[in-house]
Amino acid sequence: MESFSIGSAQVGRGAPLLFIGGPCVIESLEICLEIASALKQAAADCNMGYCFKASFDKANRTSLASFRGPGLEEGLEILAKVKEQIKVPVISDIHSPEQAHAAAKVLDIIQIPAFLCRQTDLLVAAAQTKKPVNIKKGQFLAPWDMEHAVNKVRQAKNEQILLTERGTMLGYNNLVVDFRGLEIMRNLGCPVVFDATHSVQMPGGKGGCSGGDRRQAPVLARAAVAAGVDAIFFEVHPDPDKALCDGPNSLALKAVPEILKVLAAIRSAVKEA
Repeated sequence: MESFSIGSAQVGRGAPLLFIGGPCVIESLEICLEIASALKQAAADCNMGYCFKASFDKANRTSLASFRGPGLEEGLEILAKVKEQIKVPVISDIHSPEQAHAAAKVLDIIQIPAFLCRQTDLLVAAAQTKKPVNIKKGQFLAPWDMEHAVNKVRQAKNEQILLTERGTMLGYNNLVVDFRGLEIMRNLGCPVVFDATHSVQMPGGKGGCSGGDRRQAPVLARAAVAAGVDAIFFEVHPDPDKALCDGPNSLALKAVPEILKVLAAIRSAVKEA
């Protein structure tokens, strides 16, 4: 597994830990700029690369009444402004092959949602943009089964692949993380991202929306960095209790700098061991 570039950052073997963070969904340009600016500085203070993430459309919300975001056109305009003004690479999800071309004009990484990680046409369309593709492991899949998703992208002549662990279903409304899966997926020859905040989500746990326990996200992140992941992902919001999506498992913006300092120390200790 070799490293590759994501905008001004690197990810993979020999590269610094990459931090991916932002709100679950785009709420406004102002909130995105606030979060991106603060997280860029927090990552730089820890010698980490940084990539801003926010979804322009959350097509998999529990309820039809749930906030989905501004949509493709307006969402990409906002992400382009974040990229230009804050000078950071940006990542967002696509949900259909038809979105890939437009998304690739703005995004530095195209993300495949966990629920769609087996969708061949979506994977191939993302791969054909020649942008790095981040495939989130389905909550229903074993880590070794991600080999098939990886091969679909590789066979479309794209080797810039990241794999993201975001928890595995345990019964109803609950996720657990099998940390063995991080090394198993790294052995597929791809950098691995650990999504700490989605891993503490409780899907559908509040009836019409998902619940979560953000207090556990830093705990899992520490374990993942100790296990040797290449990147860490947090959903972050200035006021998580007022976030329009995934608030229960999002971290408060003001808490992130200290969390990253701890992760940087663990990363340094692991590299020296």
